[in-house]
Amino acid sequence: MRNIIIVVFMALVTYLPRLIPLVFLNNKELPPFWRRFLKFVPFAALSALIFPDILFSTGDFKSALIGSIASIVLSLLNLNVVFVVFGGIMTVLLCYIM
Repeated sequence: MRNIIIVVFMALVTYLPRLIPLVFLNNKELPPFWRRFLKFVPFAALSALIFPDILFSTGDFKSALIGSIASIVLSLLNLNVVFVVFGGIMTVLLCYIM
């Protein structure tokens, strides 16, 4: 029973921060600055969560850095995300082979 209470409480804690802005900002028009700012928040949060793990994922900083640079270059070419990830993995593999 205690586990169910914990799960319900955790669900409320994670759902309320999403629900409150939706309810209070439903019909309000945000200034242009805040609209531009909020467009970049998901990218910034995702980068802050993923980037440190990318650099230490292989156990070798050099190969991880080269693989991440290859992935960035491939993404700048507007390739599909599958090709970007596969290209990064193959670049790290080539670093280990050579």
